[in-house]
Formats: sequence, C-alpha cells, structure tokens
Amino acid sequence: MKSPLPARPVRGRNQAPAVFKARLRLVRGAVILLGPGKADLLEAVRDSGSLRQGAASLGMSYMRAWKLVQTMNIAFRVPLVTFVRGGAAHGGASLSPTGEKILALYRAMEESCARVTTADLVRLRSLLRKR
Repeated sequence: MKSPLPARPVRGRNQAPAVFKARLRLVRGAVILLGPGKADLLEAVRDSGSLRQGAASLGMSYMRAWKLVQTMNIAFRVPLVTFVRGGAAHGGASLSPTGEKILALYRAMEESCARVTTADLVRLRSLLRKR
C-alpha cells in the first residue's frame, strides 16, 4: 500500500497544518453499520431528496449507495432512508425521523471526539518536523 504522505516535502507548496481526523465507526462483526461515508451519504440524500443525486454528489455509484443504505436500513430498528417510487416527480428518497436522529448523534460524536483530543493534538503537532 502506498503511503499518502510524500517521502520528502514538496517545495514551493503552501503546507497546511497537520490535522487529526478521527474516523468513528459503529460495527457489528465485520460489517460497518455507520461510519463517515455512510453519514456523508445520509447528508447527501437529505440535502438532495434523491439517492441517485446524493450518490453522484459524492462521486459514488448508485448501486454502491443503494447497498450502503440497505446495510443501514437493515441494521437499525427503523429504516434511516425512506423511498418514494416513480410518479410525476420520478420518486425520491428522504431521511426518516430516526435517520435524522442517527445522523445528528453521529455528527455530535465526531465533534465530541475532536473537542476531547484538542490538547493531545497540540502536543502531537509540537513533535512534528517544521516545514
């Protein structure tokens, strides 16, 4: 696997500060029930009113988005995404009230994690090589 960091600094580029990105996942066995990609998909569906448009906005295939939604809908007591088929408006998708609640809880957990690790991140950054 190729390292995401260059072997040496690239000269002439504005180097952004190092940031810590926690990737929270709710898993059952080997199955990811909720994580950053699924949360992004929930937001995209909520914002677009369509699974197809939401997937496209994330650069994701419709089939991949459909499988992710199916995994979430099966995992939770109530489906997180609901669908309306066909008709004059060509159907659509929306978050159920439970979907809205799950998304809000997940984003709150991300924010809590960022808040709790702020002091450690400052200490970690102090050990980085200056660019």
